[in-house]
Amino acid sequence: MTATAMPAASERAASLYRAVWRWHFYAGLLVLPFMILLSVTGGLYLFCDEIDGLVHRDLKQVVVQEAPLQVPSAWIDAALAARPGTALKIVTPATPDASAEVVVKTPEGERRSVYVDPYDARVLGELPDRGTVMWLVRRLHSLVEFGPIASGIIEIVGGWSILLVGTGFYLWWPRKQAGGVLTVRGTPRRRVFWRDLHAVTGAVAGLAVGFMALSGMPWSVFWGAQVNEWANSSNYGYPAGLYVDVPMSDEHLAHVNGPTAWSLEQAKMPESAPASGQPIAIDEAAATFDRLGVAPGYALSLPGGPTGVYSAAVYPDDLSQQRVVHLDQYSGKTLLDMSYADYGPAAKAMEWGINVHMGQEFGLANQLLMLAVCLAIILMSVSAGVMWWKRRPKGSLGIPPAPSDPSVMGGLIAIMAVVGLVFPLVGASLLVMVLLDLAFTRRPRARTA
Repeated sequence: MTATAMPAASERAASLYRAVWRWHFYAGLLVLPFMILLSVTGGLYLFCDEIDGLVHRDLKQVVVQEAPLQVPSAWIDAALAARPGTALKIVTPATPDASAEVVVKTPEGERRSVYVDPYDARVLGELPDRGTVMWLVRRLHSLVEFGPIASGIIEIVGGWSILLVGTGFYLWWPRKQAGGVLTVRGTPRRRVFWRDLHAVTGAVAGLAVGFMALSGMPWSVFWGAQVNEWANSSNYGYPAGLYVDVPMSDEHLAHVNGPTAWSLEQAKMPESAPASGQPIAIDEAAATFDRLGVAPGYALSLPGGPTGVYSAAVYPDDLSQQRVVHLDQYSGKTLLDMSYADYGPAAKAMEWGINVHMGQEFGLANQLLMLAVCLAIILMSVSAGVMWWKRRPKGSLGIPPAPSDPSVMGGLIAIMAVVGLVFPLVGASLLVMVLLDLAFTRRPRARTA
């Protein structure tokens, strides 16, 4: 390489570093506040059963008795005596010390969850349906609590988080520096300490952060819905063959049984055959579900009309026990019986990612690992904020300098274009940021004499 070529190559490398640094800054500026919120709420939701069991222990916990459980109809009778209305579904106890839950629709149209001791049908109390502490945390985590527009931010945050991880690895990559790779230099009084803390934490947790962002994408309002439809090959949400010759309604499983597995969000409900007598009792339906081996803790929905069905759905930590079963309300015949084994390859992969994301796939170890990732994200976010505050010039936003060689942006823009094609909402936000970046870097032309 000639002497003139070496400085040119060095200048191009410096320009590329500046370009990546600049877009890493933009990505952080956009997503860090949301990542802190998602990490705090996500870290809490990893222990949703434990926290709800502690906060609502008077409603959710019972003393184990030697007597057999009362039948579901006794739970419903007790719940309706305490809260008059129409029973919509029950949630059976998942463990011997868990209560039964009866969801009641009041005459005013409100949905209430009435908790009943399954051994003696004693009413323990009630809450609004999905009114537990962890349901609120879940709504905050998905941004549903802030309205439909905020739900779209999840997709944008997820895509920019992936960009943040990729650019972060490039900036961290060792370039003959003595520190800041796996060690932290200086003290908290110095900016290099916060830079190294941010970089080393990102290097250790970066891949896990990228996985968390990608596995959270199925819940996004646009991309998640489109991929869900593709993964299931039809709007029914059931693999071909499971719903052949079964009349289907326009009602969806998610509306009847509450939150479902991601793969079944678009699943439609089958219909019972025209009335040919009296419907079977809920106790008979529950006995059928138990006989079929549906795991304890399933939600049993009552028929919603003359063509409605009895439905049992359960989504335990063990993916192999995920199950949805629908019964004809008159004959008790099984109309559809679907488990995780029936999902297609794409749906199985998505469900596995979601299960790991939620800390459910590998027990306590999975919870602790995901909690460590959440804490790492918070640490990176805080250290990034401190580092920026110490570096920024007074009265300025402190945007990293633009590359002196604009041509290095070509590769970055190409990568961002691919990301934008895969995640359309992310692509739209990237386009906006590219235009803003061009506006920031535009300089007035020098006037000629």
